[in-house]
Amino acid sequence: MKKQHIIKSIKENSIAQELELEAGDKILAIDNTEIEDIFDYQFLIQDSYIEMLVEKSDGEQWLLEIDKDPDEDLGIEFDNGLMDDYRRCHNKCIFCFIDQMPKGMRETLYFKDDDSRLSFLQGNYVTLTNMSDHDIERICRYHLSPINISFQTMNPELRCKMLNNRFAGEALKKVDRLNEADIVMNGQIVLCKGVNDGAELEYSIKELMKYIPNLQSVSVVPVGLSKYRDGLYPLEPFEKEDAKAVLELIHRYQQECFEKYGCHFIHASDEWYVLAEEELPEEERYDGYLQLENGVGMLRLLLDEFNDGLARLDEVCPEAAKFCCKTDDAMQKHTISMVTGLLALPYIQRMCDAVMEQFPQLDIHVYGICNDFFGERITVSGLLTGQDIAAQLKEKDLGERVYLPQNVLRSGETVFLDDLTVSELEETLQVPIYIVKSSGYDFLEAVLEVLE
Repeated sequence: MKKQHIIKSIKENSIAQELELEAGDKILAIDNTEIEDIFDYQFLIQDSYIEMLVEKSDGEQWLLEIDKDPDEDLGIEFDNGLMDDYRRCHNKCIFCFIDQMPKGMRETLYFKDDDSRLSFLQGNYVTLTNMSDHDIERICRYHLSPINISFQTMNPELRCKMLNNRFAGEALKKVDRLNEADIVMNGQIVLCKGVNDGAELEYSIKELMKYIPNLQSVSVVPVGLSKYRDGLYPLEPFEKEDAKAVLELIHRYQQECFEKYGCHFIHASDEWYVLAEEELPEEERYDGYLQLENGVGMLRLLLDEFNDGLARLDEVCPEAAKFCCKTDDAMQKHTISMVTGLLALPYIQRMCDAVMEQFPQLDIHVYGICNDFFGERITVSGLLTGQDIAAQLKEKDLGERVYLPQNVLRSGETVFLDDLTVSELEETLQVPIYIVKSSGYDFLEAVLEVLE
């Protein structure tokens, strides 16, 4: 056997617990088939009867016969979620943000993944250049969906240039194989000014429309340009008129796609609307928010959830609702602060103004943080550092507490991108810090909690 997959933990009341499997045991094979990675494992355990070869920590091997419901999980978690090594990206994309980061940050921030398995498990986007014929065959055989693809352009020659990979154009042929196998796909285009915009973008949209309905959505996002670009491809930032032109093109093809296919298909990320100073599309134009992780519709969804919560205060925030529209001078006043990136600043301010209008006992200070660390053109809150937040809030009137969006922290932890911790920031600012989850309902509940 080439691979021995080590069990990390066993879920309570699971099949694995009934079989007396334990952390440290190794799964050697299922139905006499070696397991390559998590795809094989998930596929092989779907049957109602399986035979699993396990090696216990003392070296003894058990052959377990398992009867279960079809698709029922065994309750096993592995040391490595992929059950295999992570695949590193070998492209040298002209727009890669990792290449634009300063030295001295934690090592994991410099890892470039291009692993199709992470596309299914975590929603990551892949270029297809790192996928072998064997990978494509397994995806088609197991019918794994959806897969998220970084297209950038449908011009093969231009794609080779943008990815700095002479095979990048040829890799687009893999999309045909996925489409023929009815694999659901989502796409992404990182738009670079003077490179893949204008006529090239229009060509790419037309070519990608041929894959509807299996290709269910494509997002267009502007390239992120940090201040650390010495020696990199000379990319220019988009300006207001550029953004308007991009939106005009996207809106035109949205209308065509909706008339032909019943979906809008091609979507602009929120940054384009902010840069163009145009209103966000209504909810229906986002086709169910298929591209939220790419910043497509995040602000619209946030606003709609917030407004819905405000309209249903008695249900969403029943305790705080008691104080709504109360103007008694004897009531305690509260001052709090809300922190955000510059992209969302006008929308967060609008939401806070609406709260203060209904709750006059609340004074909410909204602070947009300029990204000095990466450069002022990086405006999303998810790339803010603790040091920038600390420096720009230090002399401000913060009130009783400070609210930060959850995406400024490393997933599942209380650490910023620059390794500053929330507790360290609290000590610097001398005020309690509260973390707000991503939805508009969470935002409303958080700011009103001080009244309860």
